[in-house]
Amino acid sequence: MRQDHGFQDSSPGTAQRVAPCLNRSESPAAAYTGNLRPWTRPSAAVQGHSEHPPQTAVKRGRGALSNATPRFESEIRCHEADGWDIAEELPPLRTEVTREPAKSIITKNNSPDISFECSINPYRGCEHGCVYCYARPTHAFLGLSPGLDFETKLFAKTNAALLLERELSAPGYDPKTIAMGTNTDPYQPVERNERVMRQVLEVLARTNHPVTITTKSALVLRDLDLLAPMAEKGLAKVAISVTTLDPALARKMEPRAASPARRLETLRQLAEAKIPAAVMVAPVIPAINDAEIETILARAKEMGAAEASYILLRLPLEVAAIFAEWLQAHFPERCKRVLSLMQSTREGKLYYSRFGERMTGSGAYALMIKRRFEAAAARLGFAQRGAPLRCDLFQPLACPSEQLQLF
Repeated sequence: MRQDHGFQDSSPGTAQRVAPCLNRSESPAAAYTGNLRPWTRPSAAVQGHSEHPPQTAVKRGRGALSNATPRFESEIRCHEADGWDIAEELPPLRTEVTREPAKSIITKNNSPDISFECSINPYRGCEHGCVYCYARPTHAFLGLSPGLDFETKLFAKTNAALLLERELSAPGYDPKTIAMGTNTDPYQPVERNERVMRQVLEVLARTNHPVTITTKSALVLRDLDLLAPMAEKGLAKVAISVTTLDPALARKMEPRAASPARRLETLRQLAEAKIPAAVMVAPVIPAINDAEIETILARAKEMGAAEASYILLRLPLEVAAIFAEWLQAHFPERCKRVLSLMQSTREGKLYYSRFGERMTGSGAYALMIKRRFEAAAARLGFAQRGAPLRCDLFQPLACPSEQLQLF
């Protein structure tokens, strides 16, 4: 029996309608266009934008506005006004954490346009609720929505540290820098209680294994006692993502992430602890935060950041619909312009995943952003690329064989 993970009462006076998904091949790139179906076919988002979106209420402390059916489901569920317009406030959405044992923990990739081959993600889903997060579509593999489910139904890999010990102890293991925070934030709010990231970091520190961390959270400062000694050996770097310096905009885009001021302060404390710190201006969103590139870099440099990078907004699969819906709710007067500018950076599409261009886009507008960033970074003295982390200090743990563990 199919379990419905949708948010049943997204607004008062609505009824749920179930319709078959007639074209399964088109559903992965669903996009937001109509006033009856918040998630429809992909071509609509590219060729035109709705002026009459569904009246979806903004949820306090959440980024996404709706909970569309995941793309692999055979039915599409949406809400329609049924005439029972009762003005009532719905209870807040609570975060649910499922503790699941993972089968493996180090993910490997061979993508030519990213700087790491190995990564670890302690969590699936992210409570920060960043509306633009390119990791949202991964929740569809769980039968959950990339919308509100992604930020409210989380999964903690509670055996991550044990798996890591085993994988690092495997015969012939070749140490390479492990990147953390590449999919979901390892220091999202639930980490305060779950401590999965802390346990993983303890294993890496014990084995002298190099690690890079990307986060929006000040919670990374909790682990200075591990990171500072690792950095002294050339084993650790931390990048803080700063999207805007406007706290009101940050609250709308990244409702449960640290405030911009707190992130800058985190950069300062990392640099003070002699941990190589970088700032990521990511994502750059045309007509929303692109005017802040130079200001963000200047403030980060004042705080002690040594490296800087940027990523142009990415809208894969369902993220295009989620972001367009958010734009219409928060910036209706700019919605068409933002989407049009995004299309100009992706050859008329809202997104493409071409290697070498997916992070920066193409076209005149994308080139202007690239030139502005490069000029500001050079003027402020940011390093183009920092020193690589050391892999020669790695010390594998002595792990008893699986057979001996039976006795």
